[in-house]
Amino acid sequence: MKKKLLLMTLFVGFAVIGRAGGIMTNTNYHIAFDRMFARGTSFEIDAAFSNPAGFAWGHEGFQMSLNFQKPWQNRDIETTFPMQQMMYGDPTFKYHGKASAPIVPALFAAYKKERLAVSFMLGIVGSGGYVEYNDGVPMFNVLLASMLAGNGLTPDQYKLKSSMKGKQYIYGGQLNLTYRLTDHISAAVGLRANYYDGYYRGYVLADQHPALGELANLQLDVDQRAWGFTPIISVDYHNGPWTVAAKYEFRTKINTTNTTNQLQAAMGQGLQQAIMAKYGDQGLAVLQGIGQTLDAKMASYKDGAETRYDMPSLLTVAVGYDFSKRLRGALEYHFFDDKHAKMANDRQELLSHGTHEFLAGVEYDVNDKLTLSCGGQRTDYGISDEYQQNTSFACDSWSLGLGGAVKLNDKVKLNVSYFCSLYSDYTVESASYLGTGVAGKDVYSRTNHVIGIGIDYKF
Repeated sequence: MKKKLLLMTLFVGFAVIGRAGGIMTNTNYHIAFDRMFARGTSFEIDAAFSNPAGFAWGHEGFQMSLNFQKPWQNRDIETTFPMQQMMYGDPTFKYHGKASAPIVPALFAAYKKERLAVSFMLGIVGSGGYVEYNDGVPMFNVLLASMLAGNGLTPDQYKLKSSMKGKQYIYGGQLNLTYRLTDHISAAVGLRANYYDGYYRGYVLADQHPALGELANLQLDVDQRAWGFTPIISVDYHNGPWTVAAKYEFRTKINTTNTTNQLQAAMGQGLQQAIMAKYGDQGLAVLQGIGQTLDAKMASYKDGAETRYDMPSLLTVAVGYDFSKRLRGALEYHFFDDKHAKMANDRQELLSHGTHEFLAGVEYDVNDKLTLSCGGQRTDYGISDEYQQNTSFACDSWSLGLGGAVKLNDKVKLNVSYFCSLYSDYTVESASYLGTGVAGKDVYSRTNHVIGIGIDYKF
């Protein structure tokens, strides 16, 4: 009985397992990244994020940039479990998660005078979107159906309604100060203020039993907000066609606070009657134990409760080379130290290592007006079976991007881009799926597409 009642504790834990920490840290703010990826040696306006020290070799005077991106992403879970034969007519069912975001903007500005430069960036620096499962997720639906079946209530006797939705945005404003130390070496220091804004809403309802009415009603509606600050240092070496740059972002502590609008994990009258009928004189003790377990699990999600969601430290190293006046290329490496970024319930300890990213890109000036570029990125997460959850999962990927820039005049440049990520499916098999004692498996898959447009202006 205790294992079958795990559903209720998992539902209350939805806000925790919906978090991904540094695994969701964004790096694509400017359209130049989307069409080339390896921008760690940039001297252009996007260097406000990718290479702040690089402004020492950039445009003299003031410049700014406004960028817009539109992403589309699916996050699907294909679950194989015998109980789903009764629920959906087939033991294998795909739970479709649609992730989306409105137009995502980013603003850049910089001013350089001789050896000194100041730059600024404003954008969505972490997470950044919504995900919704209109049919719920298996960790809720399957467990509820299994629990009811254990008390003699099969899916043909009730209607199961379920939906899960979450939002996560981390808005960031970053200010950098750059100074050219020698003819070939520059350095920069910066600080980014980060504001976390998210919510988790969902329900699982089993009702309309012909004789017993409502069986179970699980509800969650929690808003979470917090501030965090990120110190940043970077260096750049530039000599002839060669540029070598490095940047380090310190770990950002983010401790969210709940504003709880609704939190309920109630057994309906029908389920209570079924438990009493099954356990007889011990039924009241079983019900009391369930209530105590639910109260303990709900404590973390009551109004005012706090949850950690740190952004990890980030190290980037890049090498760029100008093959000619028209052709440029770069290689880059990123390391997100996710294992030392605090997550709720110390979930970071389930990772085998931090995130490794390898990037490469080339850029070619077709003529004085048109520039074309393309690039690729390999992302290797330290994912384990234990880390993957229905409400938060990651898959290793290859990303490909392309696009171009058109100089409309001496001051204005238009950037356009498209990139997609090709994810590897991740399969988790269990001899006792979700503690039910029956074998089952989840296959996690994702797709991602982004188009972008932006304007750079040099004064």
